[in-house]
Amino acid sequence: MSVLLLDGPVGTMLNRMGIATPPPGWSAGAIASSPAAIREIHRAYAQAGACVHTANTFRTQPRHFPQEWRSLLRQAVGLARQGCLPGQVVAGSMAPLLDCYSPWLSPPEPGPEHAQVAQALAEEGVDLLLVETFPHIGEALSAVEQALATGLPTWLALTPGPEGDLLGPAEVARAAVQAAEMGVEAVLVNCLPARRALEWLLPLREAVPELPVGVYANAGHPREGLGWEADPSLAGAAYAELARQWVEAGARIVGSCCGTGPETITATRTLLGRQLSPDVAGWRAGRRRPAGPAGS
Repeated sequence: MSVLLLDGPVGTMLNRMGIATPPPGWSAGAIASSPAAIREIHRAYAQAGACVHTANTFRTQPRHFPQEWRSLLRQAVGLARQGCLPGQVVAGSMAPLLDCYSPWLSPPEPGPEHAQVAQALAEEGVDLLLVETFPHIGEALSAVEQALATGLPTWLALTPGPEGDLLGPAEVARAAVQAAEMGVEAVLVNCLPARRALEWLLPLREAVPELPVGVYANAGHPREGLGWEADPSLAGAAYAELARQWVEAGARIVGSCCGTGPETITATRTLLGRQLSPDVAGWRAGRRRPAGPAGS
């Protein structure tokens, strides 16, 4: 089975460019102020070899931008489409409504807000919905439900957090089973330390053998040399070697998260070589169809 290569972070790259990303909007604040920079970031990942590009909609939500969230979301999707190559896939990012490292802040009734974002992304023409960086399983599955209601392919990415202490491997595996029963196309873990990713990937692979699973991890602590201020070529090669191990362990989707950049994706593309699918259509055609609701 071939492997699909995702892109890397937008926020990290904005910071490298000296563009501020303050809370609560984080990288969404740059959509209006620095659109050309966001377009160039997407273009850099496309040139690096990524074939799935996540629009910068992580924080284009009604509660953070009450008056302009819809226009920002539209612009973010357009910038991703402009930056990627013809035929490549644009994913709409659906994120936790509050802090992605504070699951205790998850609101009790998140469905209506996630429904607004999911519908808006569908109307803007994204190719799939990426429900990502969720540390709270209940909210994650609520967002999945709303994403699936649009009829678009939906992926779920859960986060154990930068310290790996928010969701344990067994919790992620159980949530993956529930998501698979609902009809997601893939389940991933993201924004966890890259050097620890196998701790979550192996139980995930065992829990949902019928679905593609994947990893897009962060660079961990700066001293680990996988990103942040490390030499880009050395950091990219070190991360790529970890990605190779994930693929050997069963990952069929790989990318990168905070602290990395296009050099990481370039190195991963180079190391994985012919194992990579050149496009999502070919990747879908080459994988075994799920036996559950998603494939019925």
